[in-house]
Amino acid sequence: MSATSAVRSARESPYGCIRVASIPAGHVYVRHLSHPEDDGTVVRLPDIAQPGGEGRWWPPAMLDADWISDHHETFDVFHVHFGFDAKAPAELREICGALDVAGVPLVVTVHDLRNPHHANADLHDEQLGVLLAHAAAVITLTPGAARVIATRWGRDAEVLPHPHIVDWATLSRPRPPRNGFVVGLHAKSLRANMDVARVARVLATTVAGLPGATLRIDVHHEVFDPGAYSYDPVVGNALRTLAATNDLVELHEHDYFSDDELWAYLQAIDVSVLPYRFGTHSGWLEACFDLGTAVVAPSCGFYAEQRPCVTYRNDETGLDARSLAGAVRSAYEQAGAPRATLDQRLRERRMVAAAHHALYSRVVR
Repeated sequence: MSATSAVRSARESPYGCIRVASIPAGHVYVRHLSHPEDDGTVVRLPDIAQPGGEGRWWPPAMLDADWISDHHETFDVFHVHFGFDAKAPAELREICGALDVAGVPLVVTVHDLRNPHHANADLHDEQLGVLLAHAAAVITLTPGAARVIATRWGRDAEVLPHPHIVDWATLSRPRPPRNGFVVGLHAKSLRANMDVARVARVLATTVAGLPGATLRIDVHHEVFDPGAYSYDPVVGNALRTLAATNDLVELHEHDYFSDDELWAYLQAIDVSVLPYRFGTHSGWLEACFDLGTAVVAPSCGFYAEQRPCVTYRNDETGLDARSLAGAVRSAYEQAGAPRATLDQRLRERRMVAAAHHALYSRVVR
């Protein structure tokens, strides 16, 4: 018997299920990988709570070589989704080494080929390269992303769709009726991949030519707080000026939405414009699909492969204002947006849960 096989036999799961240390477990994507009827075939360890707020999982405490060495008997698979940007490449090599010593397979889901918070791609490329070199299996969300992974890192990735974001009750609820047409631009906290000010100016001009249309811009308070990491007076003041000088533009400054507030916001707008210069996939797009909100997405990344959306040209070479205006007009002229059904999302989630169980079974055995 090999050393790895001996380790596996010594800690056979006592519950007849596969125990997964997910990085993280509490993220909505990971929570919705479970079977909707909770069939018990996969059990995910709960996150180790971090100071700073209820449910906070970042930075992930389990993503640590010493923790793995001390706790490897409690899980059968180590599955990394998010949070590895908190670790230097050298630390990730130590983590992979600890998993090798413990005989625990590593699974990596590639959500982002490019970190949306990093202005430069080099660090994320190196971090992802370390993980993919050690992974027993790789998952991603779209065929386009799988092609990039195969070309760049020589790994075959299994393509599985993003599960639903919105809870079942809200997903089933009809959209509230209202008049007019609202184009939504949510600047959040101005992540590095966002081109908010230029996109906002194009949208303000575009809605002026669409009868009954208005532009709603949302941004977090911390953009205006000199003590905050996301403080950006240039973009913040540009948004305030745009709203102050244009009757068709509303600016909403607020803290992070709760889930219920976010669902209400997405159903209060007709189209959500994603202002990204670079990116890969989007949970925001999934929430819009759950709620029947149209999406105008950039040409960078693989948003159009992920869910139905109207695209415009925007990447690190620049924004095509004409294509953005045309995409918004197309969304305006459509009779409603594609929306997921409860039955569709239930079937999809069962499939995704079964696929993960099958993959975990392969890498464990």
